[in-house]
Amino acid sequence: MRTIIKNGKIIFPDRIEENLSIVCENGKIVSIATPNEIIPQDGDRVIDAQNRYVSSGFIYIHTHGGGGHDFMDGTVEAYLGAAETHARHGTTALLPTTLTSTTEELMKTFDTYKKAVKQNTKGAKFLGLHLEGPYFAYNQRGAQDPKYLRNPEPEEYNQILASSDDIVRWSLAPELPGALEFGKVLTARNILPAIAHTDAIYEEVVPAFEAGFTLATHLYSGMSTITRRNAYRYAGVVEAAYLIDGMDVEIIADGVHLPKSLLQFVYKFKGPDKTALCTDSMRGAGMPDGESILGSLDKGQKVIIEDGVAKLPDRTAFAGSVATTDRLVRTMVKIAEVPLVEAVRMMTLTPARMMKIEQQKGSIQIGKDADFVIFDDNINVSHTILEGNVIYGN
Repeated sequence: MRTIIKNGKIIFPDRIEENLSIVCENGKIVSIATPNEIIPQDGDRVIDAQNRYVSSGFIYIHTHGGGGHDFMDGTVEAYLGAAETHARHGTTALLPTTLTSTTEELMKTFDTYKKAVKQNTKGAKFLGLHLEGPYFAYNQRGAQDPKYLRNPEPEEYNQILASSDDIVRWSLAPELPGALEFGKVLTARNILPAIAHTDAIYEEVVPAFEAGFTLATHLYSGMSTITRRNAYRYAGVVEAAYLIDGMDVEIIADGVHLPKSLLQFVYKFKGPDKTALCTDSMRGAGMPDGESILGSLDKGQKVIIEDGVAKLPDRTAFAGSVATTDRLVRTMVKIAEVPLVEAVRMMTLTPARMMKIEQQKGSIQIGKDADFVIFDDNINVSHTILEGNVIYGN
């Protein structure tokens, strides 16, 4: 059965075009042409976009959960529930992300992930696992549980790597003893090492970048900026991200973690091709205000959801976002005043390129996966389509 999308304003990486229809077959885009060139056949599913925007599906490379579920819960139901929640907001692909934890918890997560992949038919597709921690700087831990923080040791991380072939990204502090060697191990395995929760200075980031740390995890959050040591000033990770032209960044674009001025600053100096949008969402994404838990239900930390964000109970730090991907695009367009085409690119093609899947996903192009989101001028999602199948909408 073919799927045909008509009457939409199609968002390409560099422009928006109307009076085009998209034909999908066997999970791929097979044709983009004018309506007169496409003749529906018996059995075709025709989706009328009703003059709404049609974008490539949102790709989400940093999320801990949503809809009351956290990937650290260790259950298939949590994986599927979070994937379905994010699909309702336009996400077609995501990286389930862990928190600092025991090695035993990670091992359980690996087994659960494999089971969830096989059963995930209604939610956003899983692209692999993103491990966040436990190799972080104590002073930049944020909401990460300090009792699990440690330095990367070959005996431990080699055991972890040997236990799963689903890891595609690992966020850690590059200044820790052994971190650069670990980064080289990850790069050799085609796993993306990312800089996160770090007190590194510029002089430590440069060799890290050369070792494969090409992405700064949630820029500004949990990382160093200009510091003074013995009266001398040193640039931090934030400055290094701007100084190193090849460094990619991701930003929590919920309008709370970063205000309008910083969203515009990142856009101006890193640009849409080096900046991916993420929410770093926890289980509270898509849920009402009130008490929640960051991490697993039995070992996680209590947090409070208020003011559109999750906070530690003493309100000394944010504890992850409760945003969804549609909110990120909306924030960049409505608050940061970024053109829609470029805001969408930061949620589609740019993260796809970072994860080396841009040949399959990230833009509307013949031969790529038939992943789409249809939304109105306020970025309200009406349809989410994964590989030609509608997983949200009628």
